[in-house]
Amino acid sequence: MTEVEPALPFALVTDERNPPKPETGEPPLPPEVPPDLATPGLLGKLLGLTLDLSPLKESRQFRLLWIGESVSDLGSRTTMVAVPFQVFHITHSSFAVGMLALCELFPLLILSLVGGAIADAVERRRLLRINYCILPFLSLALAWNAHLRHPHLWVLYTFATLMAAAYALYSPAVRSLPAMVVPKEKLTSVMALTSVYYSFGSLAGPALGGVLIAIIGLANTYLFDVGTFVVALIALTLMEPVPPAEDAAPLGLESIREGLRFLKGRKVLQSTFTVDLNAMIFGMPSALFPAVAFRLGGGPRTLGFLYAAPYAGSLIVSVLSGRANKVRRQGLAVEVAVVGWGAALIVFGLSHALPLALIALAVAGGFDMWSGIFRTTIGQTIVSDAMRGRMNGIELAVVASGPALGDVEAGVVGSLVSVPFAIVSGGILCILGVGVLSLLVPEFARYDARHPDG
Repeated sequence: MTEVEPALPFALVTDERNPPKPETGEPPLPPEVPPDLATPGLLGKLLGLTLDLSPLKESRQFRLLWIGESVSDLGSRTTMVAVPFQVFHITHSSFAVGMLALCELFPLLILSLVGGAIADAVERRRLLRINYCILPFLSLALAWNAHLRHPHLWVLYTFATLMAAAYALYSPAVRSLPAMVVPKEKLTSVMALTSVYYSFGSLAGPALGGVLIAIIGLANTYLFDVGTFVVALIALTLMEPVPPAEDAAPLGLESIREGLRFLKGRKVLQSTFTVDLNAMIFGMPSALFPAVAFRLGGGPRTLGFLYAAPYAGSLIVSVLSGRANKVRRQGLAVEVAVVGWGAALIVFGLSHALPLALIALAVAGGFDMWSGIFRTTIGQTIVSDAMRGRMNGIELAVVASGPALGDVEAGVVGSLVSVPFAIVSGGILCILGVGVLSLLVPEFARYDARHPDG
């Protein structure tokens, strides 16, 4: 038998790259642990849960886009509070306030498909710069109207229509742009970062809008929105051009039809839209929040807490999404999240105390954000650059119509039966809808981010 020389400890092996250290009398340092064998401690594990900021650090393009959109989104949400407030102040009618949503719905549904086709056919940064040159004038018109002794109601409805039309035309470009300036393996982190400013704006924007209206008045609140558009325009100007893909289709009706045909046979992509519609139509109970606030014995402050709670949960999940890019079965993650959304809403519907109701809504909002991160990542991963804008346009139409239909469903059932029944039954139907989707499209749950093409 051949004698095997005993292996030396790692620290005692010497060669040209590891010369012997002079004797100092101090105990030798332990050998370095190779990075791939290192096990993170508690702090490392906690830090691993936090938001992955690497796309902001590594991509100047994405960093500028993120800063501009974050500031602009915050300003837009202050206006989203100011306009309904002014309509109610003029009319003292909830119906008049509700008409704002009707003014916004049709432009979003119709023009989002056109906006997607435009985004695929033109240089995206230029398209966004044109929009951000126009949008400040809409807010300036609101400021002028607010300065009048008797503000015009038609100006507010016209603004809502034009703003929704502009959003439908430029939003597909904004939503598709990150995937064109960062590597695909960073897309999950990018979607989480995008969700942060969306959730923060949804949570802080209404509160900031109320404070600004109370302190500086409606007109100056609209001027604040103008300032945020200017910041976004500067950020876009500093970005490099983002030209369309070489095989991008020319702008026209055929381009829109091509986008709709692209969905045919792509069951995983279709399922990202279907599962969201299921969650929003059956599970979205925001139309019942005023009735819930009354049932819980609260007033306007309670109502504000109910509206804010889902976004608080969304923001927490966004900030703690550091491990999201490790999830491979992203379709299954979406289904689990939507089931969690439905279950949390069942708890909300059965709640008789405000703290439990708020916790349930926050949990629901967290599950909704978790679902949204992976749904968007799947779509951005399996869609080519040439088709990206049109798919984002279709997604925008779904996002716009789902909550509106959900409000109708919740309002009708709540009026015919009861508010708790409407919420609980909606949560149950939402969970059952996921079960039906799993049976009809098993490919969605099997979707693997490592092999997006199957």
